[in-house]
Amino acid sequence: MNELPSYESDALPEGTVDAVVIGGGSAGLNGALILARSRRSVLVIDSGTPRNAPAEATHGFIVLDGTPPSEILRRGREQVRRYGGRIVFAKAASAEPAALSADGDLRFTITLTDGRSVHARRVLVATGLRDELPDVPGLAEHWGHSVVHCPYCHGWEVRDEPIGVLATGPASLHHALMFRQLTDDLTYFTQGTDLDENDRARFAARNIRIIDTPVKEVVNNDDGTLAGVRLSDGQIVARRILAVATHMQARTEGLEGLNLPMRDLPDNMGRGFASGMAGTTEVPGVWVAGNATDLSAQVGAAGAAGALAGAHINGLLAAVDTDAALAAAQGATTP
Repeated sequence: MNELPSYESDALPEGTVDAVVIGGGSAGLNGALILARSRRSVLVIDSGTPRNAPAEATHGFIVLDGTPPSEILRRGREQVRRYGGRIVFAKAASAEPAALSADGDLRFTITLTDGRSVHARRVLVATGLRDELPDVPGLAEHWGHSVVHCPYCHGWEVRDEPIGVLATGPASLHHALMFRQLTDDLTYFTQGTDLDENDRARFAARNIRIIDTPVKEVVNNDDGTLAGVRLSDGQIVARRILAVATHMQARTEGLEGLNLPMRDLPDNMGRGFASGMAGTTEVPGVWVAGNATDLSAQVGAAGAAGALAGAHINGLLAAVDTDAALAAAQGATTP
């Protein structure tokens, strides 16, 4: 999805808002909901490119299991707006600290790609991540349907199907065991990754077929559905589903000015923003929540992290507001 959605945007607020949330997924919307319900002025900047857009339904999230991702986001936006929060469908071109306020409080300026800008006291980054797939022709067109990554998000739906695991690194060994729980017909394509004697023995014990010949391309049926893979020697291995442990990369575009520290997952699994308790970062006034920092978080966990960050932002702002009120009161009584 490269274009912004055609949903109606709210007007940009005048003056300075308490918080700008960059990212309109479950983490960003839940953070905004907590802030709006605390009577904070909050603006959500939604690029309209959620990670789970290709998926037909969200799973593993109690009560909302089976709900289309688009419906969860629609309800979330409606609820944020119900409490006075604003949502603008746009992309952030830059975000950076601005001059302190008259009372010494923090300020940030977020500029959109259309040139408009908004000022905020605090920033919650909830931009999510992008999944980088192996460079195998035909793989990307099935992403989110016949090409899956998460056994908890998609596993039940692909149970008992002939599944192939396309290895991308050491993490794929565990990935294979998770999908073996879902089917008796599992093939592991090593794709040049290491598989020692112990690994091979463990796979053999679980009846996981191992193919060391590289996969050349994905093969489709006449109706466009996934039929299997073609190996470099020309052999076709029939598979209905392919599972891939993607390389996960936090979305950082437009955030360079915040100088947020990053961290790498082991085994080259991905790279995200570093964060501490409640999504705090080393940059004063900036929090991060959801897949941008917790690359493995599902919808429910991302939403919970956004709520925790929103509550933390509100709590610190309450303390800052009280300090400012006290200073003003003491100044007014000083002869």
